[in-house]
Amino acid sequence: MYISEIEQSRPTDAPENVNHVFDLLEKFGISYDVVTNDPVEAMTECVEIGEKLGSEIRKSVFLTNRKKTEFYLLVMPAEKKFDTKVFCDALGVSRVSFASGDLMKEKIGVEPGTASVMSLTLDKEKQVQLVLDKEILDDEYFSCNPTDNRYHLKINTKDLLEKFIPGIGYRASVISLG
Repeated sequence: MYISEIEQSRPTDAPENVNHVFDLLEKFGISYDVVTNDPVEAMTECVEIGEKLGSEIRKSVFLTNRKKTEFYLLVMPAEKKFDTKVFCDALGVSRVSFASGDLMKEKIGVEPGTASVMSLTLDKEKQVQLVLDKEILDDEYFSCNPTDNRYHLKINTKDLLEKFIPGIGYRASVISLG
């Protein structure tokens, strides 16, 4: 798999949605490292990218309730298994399931395999609830794709929580998934 050297500035060939994320990071005074890579299809392919960045790429799961009226973006460690019951109990919500690719595209503007906390920049109606697994907050750095899985970035977890998430108009629910 091709992975570029780490850069501290945006890639010159990044598409508009990715540049929008970098614009926001710069606006909020958040420094970042970024790599360009071959497109990834699964979290297992992100291991090498995470090793290059020195920070695990986080898994993002897009969920909805049965009526498709509530939406959740869950961010968790890459190797952790998603447990619906634990998630629902922790949030005090009824049953949820994985949302369709069409629903993901409609709500957060990305295709399956490219959802991340950065995708919330594309949620113009602020309909998606951000949920973070407490375990990811223990690491100094946070890594994910900036709405396109041909790029991955690393930022300070504190900057994610204190600058980025509030800066885009969100609050995160922090839960323990065990």
